[in-house]
Amino acid sequence: MTDTNTLIRLSAAALAEKLAAGEVTSVEVTQAYLDRIAAVDGGERGVNAFLHVNAEEALAVAAEVDAIRAAGGAEAEALHVLAGVPIAVKDLIVTIGQPTTAGSKILEGWHSPYDATVVERLRAAKMPILGKTNLDEFAMGSSTEHSAYGPTRNPWDLDRIPGGSGGGSAAAVAAFEAPLALGTDTGGSIRQPGAVTGTVGVKPTYGSVSRYGAIAMASSLDQIGPVSRTVLDSALLHEVIGGHDPRDSTSLPDPLAGLVAAAKTGNVEGMRIGIIKELHGEGYQAGVENRFHDSLELLKEAGAEIVEVSCPNFQYALGAYYLIMPSEASSNLAKFDGVRYGLRVLPEDGPMTIERVMGATRAAGFGDEVKRRIILGTYALSAGYYDAYYGSAQKVRTLVQRDFDAAFTVADVLISPTAPTTAFRLGEKLDDPLAMYLNDVATIPANLAGVPGLSLPGGLADEDGLPVGIQLLAPAREDARLYRVGAVLESLLEAKWGGPMLAQAPELAAAGPVETLVGSQEAK
Repeated sequence: MTDTNTLIRLSAAALAEKLAAGEVTSVEVTQAYLDRIAAVDGGERGVNAFLHVNAEEALAVAAEVDAIRAAGGAEAEALHVLAGVPIAVKDLIVTIGQPTTAGSKILEGWHSPYDATVVERLRAAKMPILGKTNLDEFAMGSSTEHSAYGPTRNPWDLDRIPGGSGGGSAAAVAAFEAPLALGTDTGGSIRQPGAVTGTVGVKPTYGSVSRYGAIAMASSLDQIGPVSRTVLDSALLHEVIGGHDPRDSTSLPDPLAGLVAAAKTGNVEGMRIGIIKELHGEGYQAGVENRFHDSLELLKEAGAEIVEVSCPNFQYALGAYYLIMPSEASSNLAKFDGVRYGLRVLPEDGPMTIERVMGATRAAGFGDEVKRRIILGTYALSAGYYDAYYGSAQKVRTLVQRDFDAAFTVADVLISPTAPTTAFRLGEKLDDPLAMYLNDVATIPANLAGVPGLSLPGGLADEDGLPVGIQLLAPAREDARLYRVGAVLESLLEAKWGGPMLAQAPELAAAGPVETLVGSQEAK
């Protein structure tokens, strides 16, 4: 029998093999992760990756999978390869039976009457859902410090950020609290946390994974995707959640397949890998640059052709993004008005009008970063400024898309560092929003263009021994290329570093009991 400490460190693919072979039960695996959450997630020095722990339901699903496997027959043979493998879900994705807060006080304790499409697909695959993970409020942030329920801590150094907005999902996977997680990526919120926590994060092609049931921040940019510890694990999860959904008007009709096969290809011979001239060099930490060049050398030795491409309009991508995203967010968040659902705050005095209730509710329910972006977005959309700001930003977006089109005529896959630095300290950039926004400089272009991106661990920086992320980008609908190159580079890097990057992370001390937002335990 595999001991618990070893069990929680196995990849999702390895766990699936052990479950299928009967070497371990799903209940044992699920309980091992629940015990790990209880040990390291709570208390003042806990990781704080989870906002809600879904123990009862997760164990019930695990027991159901074990019973089906024990009975054998056609039903057992029809089980998905990931059946019985637990997963965590970012708390921006709605779920029946668990609260969905979006990391905000305005939705504290709110329960959705329906499941997101991706959650329906997890349930169909019989994957036990361990709980909901922390995030910057309404996914607005790059550090998970803007959560109304406290910051998540980086398992590599508890005084540092785990990235954002999806730091909870990345930290849960990095801290061995879950083998897999779902995140959302609007400007890098899956990939940047992956970079600073030493995990794998994938932003699929826009429209290839349904957004139905993901609370919208910027509808033309948001994308749900997998968080894992290996490239193959992400491919396995991507195939579970991807595919057409008639309930999402932006969903692509293309069938999704071949991702796992691509991750198992095992070679990059003859592939053209394009270095993006504008996404490395000046402004990037020296240790990040060193690991980036290490990856280029490894790919070259593996038979890939390294070419340089220029995307001159990428220099305007950050500015365009921070006009488009707040504009769409200000519109999407208008529904949180204290009338239909969520928090309602009544004015202390004066007439009880809808306008005054809305004002009091939003003032109390939204945090500073959300208010900042609503104000910016409303201004950019206002009469007299629309063309100057939002309209101009959309023109820049078209130029960024054209840069990608040109780059992919000379390269099969593009490569860059995922983030310009390793994880910074908690509180270091809270008072400087512009410095915080610069963390997304390398990830934002993919969201503006709708192309897929993957971040994988590229080694540890020389200065601080913290993880560095390497980003791969492919043309729209060519997600399989990311998995092909990513799996090869991952294997080469693990050989260079003597094993998986997370094997070098410091062991976490027991942090105290976990408290959850709702349920039988006290609210945070």
